[in-house]
Amino acid sequence: MSGLVTFLLPALPLLGLLLALLLGHYPGCEAIVRLSERIAASRRRTRDAERRPVLPKPPRAHAPGGGLLIALGLAQRPPPVAA
Repeated sequence: MSGLVTFLLPALPLLGLLLALLLGHYPGCEAIVRLSERIAASRRRTRDAERRPVLPKPPRAHAPGGGLLIALGLAQRPPPVAA
C-alpha cells in the first residue's frame, strides 16, 4: 500500500490538471490573456516612443576600466627572445 501512495502522491498535480482539461476548464487561461494584453500594450508604447526623434548622444571618451585597468597597471616587459 505504501508503494502505491509513494507513486500517486507526486502524480496528484498531474492528475488534477488532466481532470480539469478533460472537463473543459483551462487553468491559467485568464492569466495568459492578461499577460498577452500587457505585452501588446508595451509594444504599442515602444512604437510611440520610436516615432519621436532621438538626439544623438555625445561620444564617450574611451578609457580602460575594471580588469583592463588593473592588467595595464601590472603589465611588464615580456622576457627577451632567445637567440
